[in-house]
Amino acid sequence: MKKSITQEFEYGCGIACFAFVLGVSYKDALGLLSSKQATSDRFWVKDLNKALVDQGLLYERKYVKPHIFPYLLKEGAIVLIGRSKKYPSGHYLVRHKNTWMDPWINLPRSKNILAAKSGFRKRLPGIPKYVIYPLA
Repeated sequence: MKKSITQEFEYGCGIACFAFVLGVSYKDALGLLSSKQATSDRFWVKDLNKALVDQGLLYERKYVKPHIFPYLLKEGAIVLIGRSKKYPSGHYLVRHKNTWMDPWINLPRSKNILAAKSGFRKRLPGIPKYVIYPLA
């Protein structure tokens, strides 16, 4: 199993998921992204999809409806869960070996980014809104 990647910015879960899929460090992922994206407080689904494609990966994105659920289970799928009390801005996670790599797994208990920890969980911690999934 790959090692989880911890986000280093409050809104850096998308960057951590991008790094995890590419198999690079968080810092290296920042270097691959545009400076605008690296310093943004959001990582829009279309921008994350484009960043993966720009790295030579075949990924597509979809709004999650019931018939889209099988795409959530694809290895390397990145899911954006919706905003909630625990996740006011939503949160990105990556599917890996029948688990979800969560770049800030202790977020509901600790809002301090300096104390962020990453890890793997069995279930999504919220309702999936978008999925960015590999075509191959």
